[in-house]
Amino acid sequence: MALTLYYGSGSPFAWRVWLALEYKALSYDLKVLSFDRREHKTADYLTLNPRGEVPVLVDDGFALYESNAIVEYIDERWPEGPALFPGNTAERAIQRRMIREIDNHFVEAVEHLVLPLMKPDLPDAAERSAQGIAELRTEYAHWETALAGDWFGGTAPSAVDLTLYPSAAMLGRIESRKPGTMPADLAGPKMAAWQARMRALPIVEKTWPPHWR
Repeated sequence: MALTLYYGSGSPFAWRVWLALEYKALSYDLKVLSFDRREHKTADYLTLNPRGEVPVLVDDGFALYESNAIVEYIDERWPEGPALFPGNTAERAIQRRMIREIDNHFVEAVEHLVLPLMKPDLPDAAERSAQGIAELRTEYAHWETALAGDWFGGTAPSAVDLTLYPSAAMLGRIESRKPGTMPADLAGPKMAAWQARMRALPIVEKTWPPHWR
C-alpha cells in the first residue's frame, strides 16, 4: 500500500487528517509543503488538488482532497482498528452534523479572529477582533453543552474530537505568540478538561505542528 499525506504545518484541516491516520495506526508517507515557498501552488501539486490547498491524501494513485471527505474515506477504507465514526446510523449522522457545525461556526469564528491579528492595520481591526472573541465565546458555550462525557463521540475519541481540536489548539498558539489575546475564561470547565485530554494523547504529541515546537 502506497499512502501519502500532503500536509502543511499549522493547517487545522491537514492536522485533522494526520490525526486520523495516526488514530488508525496506518503506515504512510508525510509530505510537508512550505506555504512560504508556495509549494501548495506548484503545477505538480495542482494536479492533485486544483484548489491548491492542503491536505491531499494519495492512496495507490487515488488522490482525494477536502479534509472531511478524507477522514471519512480513511474510516471506510480501513475499517479495522478504532472507528472514527462509531455507533449506529443515527449516532454517526449526529457526528457528521457536529463536524459540519465545527467548520461552519467554530472554524469561522477562529478565522474572524485571526484576520485582524494578521492584518492589524485594518481600520476596523479592533472591532473585528472583538467580534471574533464574541463568536468564540458563543461557540465554546455551545460545545460545553454538547460535551456529555470525556469525548464527543462516546467513550473514545472520534472524528468529531479530531476535527475540533486542531482549531481549538490554534487559539492556544495565538495566545502563546500574542499573550493577552485570548480571555482566560473562554473555555468552560468541561471544554478545558477536554482540551487537556486531547493534548495528552500520544497521537496529538506525535502530530503537533512542527513549527509550533
